[in-house]
Amino acid sequence: MEYKDYYKIMGVAKSATADEIKRAYRKLARKYHPDVSKEANAEQKFKEVGEAYEVLKDPQKRAAYDRIGSHWQEGQSFTPPPDWGTGFEFSSTTNAGFSDFFESLFGGHSPFGARHQRQGQPFHAHGEDHYAKILIDLEEAYSGATRTISLQIPEVGADGQIVNKTRKLNIKIPKGIKSGQRIRLAGQGGAGYGSGKNGDLFIEIVFNKHPYFYVKNRDVYLELPITPWEAALGAVISVPTLSGKVDVKIPPNSQTKQKLRLKARGLPGMPPGDHYIILEIVTPPAKTSEARAIYEKMAKILPMNPRVELGG
Repeated sequence: MEYKDYYKIMGVAKSATADEIKRAYRKLARKYHPDVSKEANAEQKFKEVGEAYEVLKDPQKRAAYDRIGSHWQEGQSFTPPPDWGTGFEFSSTTNAGFSDFFESLFGGHSPFGARHQRQGQPFHAHGEDHYAKILIDLEEAYSGATRTISLQIPEVGADGQIVNKTRKLNIKIPKGIKSGQRIRLAGQGGAGYGSGKNGDLFIEIVFNKHPYFYVKNRDVYLELPITPWEAALGAVISVPTLSGKVDVKIPPNSQTKQKLRLKARGLPGMPPGDHYIILEIVTPPAKTSEARAIYEKMAKILPMNPRVELGG
């Protein structure tokens, strides 16, 4: 079956108040009433408006419908979630039967139909899962941290008006968490209906841009500038890592893009990531006559053609 957008049918915003919904219903009911309307599809429109009003005038039905509506758009194929409950008390506003879509959600029936709902049973449904993102520093992912976040949670009041409530939560960020990974906070999502459990809150972790590290999976990378003589002769250089500075040996005759590996110095995990150093040779500018003379001497003593493989 197709998902029905009751707000669009009523011509109101999702934030409409109960009074705005009532006024819209009265206007549309007069417009499409089969006894007075000259519209070609008046009877069908009248049924759709009555069905939409049946849901949106009731705060409980409306809240349940809004929970469903966050996952579907008008015209999409619709199947109720497996945890969806039944048990609304039903009273009809019109003398027309309601759609299969309505019945799949609320167990409704046509006043003249054979099916009847059990009366007096409470409605039960699992609360909506909520999702949010937080930005953390790479160092927090390495060492673990606790963060306090504020969330704006939309709720439907007794008058049908949607209001935002602020909630503060303390979140424990585990060591070794990766960018894109989610933290699940059970029961911290939307409130359940009846005896239905609350939904969960899923926090997606995103890393802030680091001034010199970047990460792939749990491996950490650093592009390390070195001088031509450090590359040619070899050197021992103090290099930053997530666990602090370490001395790294640059092998003689190193080249740009050469990769050095510091085992298990990436993000913690099972197994932990590694820390990779990508060498970048930086050539000093020849701004003085002395500097140019040194380069000219190097060209004579160390002749080479780095473009041999290109046919140069």
